[in-house]
Amino acid sequence: MATKKEIVTKKKYFFGWANIKWVIKEFTNIYSDNKSFFSKKRIESGIAFIIAQWGMVYFLLNKVSVMTTTDMVMWAGIEFAISGYIINQIQKEKTVE
Repeated sequence: MATKKEIVTKKKYFFGWANIKWVIKEFTNIYSDNKSFFSKKRIESGIAFIIAQWGMVYFLLNKVSVMTTTDMVMWAGIEFAISGYIINQIQKEKTVE
């Protein structure tokens, strides 16, 4: 008869070594001629969006003490405009011709 230790199965975690290798392989396929699970355009626009967001937050943290209400509203408007543009571009890619 099997003991409890033998019955316990190995837990599968999302960030297992096999999944990490798969993600690395797919990222290398993005810039090769092979088909990739990820879209090159979406990866690049996502990275650009994150960099832009970091810059906007950094600006806000440095200037918040001297910003007026009008400046804050303009900053928020620019944030919403950037986010809306990115979402619009992503949704535009999803439409079927």
